Amino acid sequence: MYQFEIKDNEAGQRFDKYLHKLLPKAPTSFFYKMLRKKNIVLNGKKAEGKEKLSVGDTVSLFLSEETFQGFLGNADTSIYLEAYKRFKNITVLYENEHMLLVSKPSGVLSQKAKDTDYSVNEWLIGYLLDKHVIDAASLSTYKPSVCNRLDRNTSGIVLCAKTLAGSQELSHMIATRKIRKYYRLFVKGIINKEVTLDGFLIKDHDKNYVSIISSDDIDSNCENASYIKTRYYPINILSELSYVEVELITGKTHQIRAHMASIGHPLLGDYKYGDKIFNDKYQDKYKIKSQLLHAYRLEFPQNALLTPDGAMTFTADEPAIFRHLLSIKNNTSHRAKDT
Repeated sequence: MYQFEIKDNEAGQRFDKYLHKLLPKAPTSFFYKMLRKKNIVLNGKKAEGKEKLSVGDTVSLFLSEETFQGFLGNADTSIYLEAYKRFKNITVLYENEHMLLVSKPSGVLSQKAKDTDYSVNEWLIGYLLDKHVIDAASLSTYKPSVCNRLDRNTSGIVLCAKTLAGSQELSHMIATRKIRKYYRLFVKGIINKEVTLDGFLIKDHDKNYVSIISSDDIDSNCENASYIKTRYYPINILSELSYVEVELITGKTHQIRAHMASIGHPLLGDYKYGDKIFNDKYQDKYKIKSQLLHAYRLEFPQNALLTPDGAMTFTADEPAIFRHLLSIKNNTSHRAKDT
């Protein structure tokens, strides 16, 4: 017999989902057969599999060693520890029992796109393994994960969940827009006032490209359009650039990049939605090869699980290239707004 006690990271999920994580090589039919025959029981009683697990519940599996070992997943921690070793430039901004906030540099994936990739997600698990917060065995039933994605070439704050409860709460807060998200960026042209934009975004998944349609032009044929809302205001105005802060009120793929380009203010360095000739000039002079977009600030309301002591604000310092552009005195005309 194999017996397991449900911990914090495993509570709150359905029993059948837990079993799939515990024995990932077993087919679904196996679990339901074992549940019917009472070879797998919950708290010593017959279960259906749809029960919601609580801390302290006991799971008993009356299986032979050969069967159990045959369905057991082998947790290889090498990729996680390698990612932690590789990404020394990922900075921890804040950590508590349930969540971890880090600052990601440009060029690093938030989540891997293919099996051979290394990303913040692998770094996170490697970090927690190195700090002995988790062990290899616990990865079979819960893997800490990134909760928000930034593009590879976007730097700044990434939200990570250490526990299942933290993951569920962070996901809920993001989905209900309770966490306010602010980005900093350089755009072509002069912006001298605060503006709130709305519209609709349509994504071409094959090309990984989005298009913006104004609220006035949307029609019933645009079935895949998603409503978007973006607020922006200037911080510094340069000779031919504006340094801008954006509040991402809705969060869709490439929303900031496409929305700013749609009003004639594309991001500096953005070759997908921007001005190639303009970008080439700055690439030649400052070696800027991708969009200058930085997830700068997150504002949390008080939350019983994540911020029980009250509302909290977190910031990530701008990358060096941002500071360098702002320090070029003969390019700067005036500071537009303090934030």
